[in-house]
Amino acid sequence: MVVTGCARGGGGGGDRAPSRRRGCGLGPAGAAALLAGASCLCYGRSLQGEFVHDDVWAIVNNPDVRPGAPLRWGIFTNDFWGKGMAENTSHKSYRPLCVLTFKLNVFLTGMNPFYFHAVNVILHCLVTLVLMYTCDKAVFRNRRLAFATALLFAVHPIHTEAVAGIVGRADVLACLLFLLAFLSYNRSVDQRHVGECFPPTVSPFFLLLSLLLGTCAMLVKETGITVFGVCLVYDLFSLSHKQEKSSNGVIHQRSPQQPASPPPPSLPPQPHRENGKQHRFPHRGAWGGCHSPSPPEPKSSGFPVSPGAMWSMMRYLTARTNRNFLLTMRPFLKRATLVITYVIVVLYFRLWIMGGSMPLFSEQDNPASFSPYILTRSGVQTLPHNAKVHYNYANFLKDQGRNREAIYHYRTALRLYPRHASALNNLGTLTRDTAEAKIYYQRALQLNPQHNRALFNLGNLLKSQEKKEEAITLLKDSIKYGPEFADAYSSLASLLAEQERFKEAEEIYQAGIKNCPDSSDLHNNYGVFLVDTGSPEKAVAHYQQAITLSPSHHVAMVNLGRLYRSLGENSLAEEWYKRALQVSRKAEILSPLGALYYNTGRYEEALQIYREAAALQPSQRELRLALAQVLAVMGQTKEAEKMTNHIVSEETGCLECYRLLSAIYSKQERHDKALDAIDKALQLKPKDPKVVSELFFTKGNQLREQNLLDKAFEFSLMKKVVSTSVARSMGSRSSA
Repeated sequence: MVVTGCARGGGGGGDRAPSRRRGCGLGPAGAAALLAGASCLCYGRSLQGEFVHDDVWAIVNNPDVRPGAPLRWGIFTNDFWGKGMAENTSHKSYRPLCVLTFKLNVFLTGMNPFYFHAVNVILHCLVTLVLMYTCDKAVFRNRRLAFATALLFAVHPIHTEAVAGIVGRADVLACLLFLLAFLSYNRSVDQRHVGECFPPTVSPFFLLLSLLLGTCAMLVKETGITVFGVCLVYDLFSLSHKQEKSSNGVIHQRSPQQPASPPPPSLPPQPHRENGKQHRFPHRGAWGGCHSPSPPEPKSSGFPVSPGAMWSMMRYLTARTNRNFLLTMRPFLKRATLVITYVIVVLYFRLWIMGGSMPLFSEQDNPASFSPYILTRSGVQTLPHNAKVHYNYANFLKDQGRNREAIYHYRTALRLYPRHASALNNLGTLTRDTAEAKIYYQRALQLNPQHNRALFNLGNLLKSQEKKEEAITLLKDSIKYGPEFADAYSSLASLLAEQERFKEAEEIYQAGIKNCPDSSDLHNNYGVFLVDTGSPEKAVAHYQQAITLSPSHHVAMVNLGRLYRSLGENSLAEEWYKRALQVSRKAEILSPLGALYYNTGRYEEALQIYREAAALQPSQRELRLALAQVLAVMGQTKEAEKMTNHIVSEETGCLECYRLLSAIYSKQERHDKALDAIDKALQLKPKDPKVVSELFFTKGNQLREQNLLDKAFEFSLMKKVVSTSVARSMGSRSSA
């Protein structure tokens, strides 16, 4: 009986069953379920998170993502924050595919942060599972080690920022595409010839797929492009290098110039065949059949690329005996040439879309966090002497309406760093004393003369003090140094319109819309301006654009309803009022709808609407007076009288209240009280001649009801005199 070298434990090429790959004690499905469960357990609480820090700028304030913004090619020319890549103020972070996932989130689920976080957690689970598969197939070839690696990856706290922060999706999704690109590249190489003189490319499809997935990884986050370098290094030092697995599943490296042990005498000269088929091992010769395999080393590194492998490569490259080296390396060189050429093209595109300018990196990045309160509050406790921490916490408190606490932390920040211009500006906005606020704004501008927010705030303050020319100058400077600040355009245009400088106001509005096309408030304000200047048809388009940009813009909806009401389109007006109520049931929305119902004779609906509005704002006199008027028309005079008298008790100078009381008493045929109410109204000496004329007319009617005809005739004459004077006054104005 002939005993082969394989039977003696040698490394010969005899027919031998490959060593078993050890499992992790679980089936593939069980391991995947356990990893997914661990991932969800670690990051499940992030589902309750909000939009914080970078999430606000990348999603909420990003014109490419926000609700109502159309899907446009600008996503592929803008950076991660919605600014043009070629602009000097751009962050230069080009991640259009990640922005598209945010846009898809908004399209499917709106601006609910729960679903944004849910996508991140799902992606993290997928990355963990693909990592386990990658380690099993390409790194350890041992399921236990692959499972342990993936489990450590799943629960490691270093991933908290990427998974719990919504903007961290760029890292998670890029990692998933990175692994898929690596697996595709590995699949493109002939696995039967791995380790044999640079295995050939067996599947161009998977090679091209690897390039596509790598490009997608780069378009999700810039670091994704490194997958191409990893693929080439892995190809050079692992796929094309001699490897053998020991019985424990660890991969051993062998030097290509290692002296080959002679084959046993009994070893046949040709590979052993069974049933006419040739058996190949997954990892045969080091650089092909150039050398016979040597016995396995007793100790080795557990990673495919070792320093010994690199040293062996250098020795092989310099060996004089390998004259056919280039021919041997040709498959690898083809792949490397394709990949490197492609990367150069991609990098050129990346530089071109940045406008030829390289990004400037800051020393610190702004980390995402689970909750703005937890982050900023813990920062104040940990770094109580850091002015920036107090400033950030004060901003959070201001947004929450906790102004007294915000003022304290702004002042603390200024005590620690007196030259903090933004802290001075924000402190001015919270100060009730206008003189003190003015000082804060001026101090901020002394430190930073180009602080556009301080210029804006000081300009509005001077506008309220009737210092309009100074206000105009400051607002123009605010626009100059902050051309994307929409509020400055609106404030300046409204100030110019007040001065009847309509042409300049028109130019300011148009410039604002050009520079801030995604500002819904600016479109709404321009619509109001167009209505006031006699162009209601143009105003409709801008109101609708404001609603398109911000579907919850109830102010634009109410303005559009009022416009249709003025044009006699009552059904359209009602429709827009009701749409606004779907967004928010506020008294200022209910009031015009109630007026529409009242003026069109739908008193029951008007009564219901006004009751709801008065319940929401019981202190608003106009709503209660309108409700009393509807009650009087519907014959509920006692309740109307009680409500009107209550208003008069609170405000004795309410002219409309006395007029309504006169109508109520007249309906009750209590003409003496009606006459008394008219007299009280006349005692208020209204300045509007038309109102005075109507009061005289009403008093004459009450005197007629009491058969005091002489006095009635007298007030009728007085009414005619007042009416004539009003007509003459209006005629003189029109002729002028």
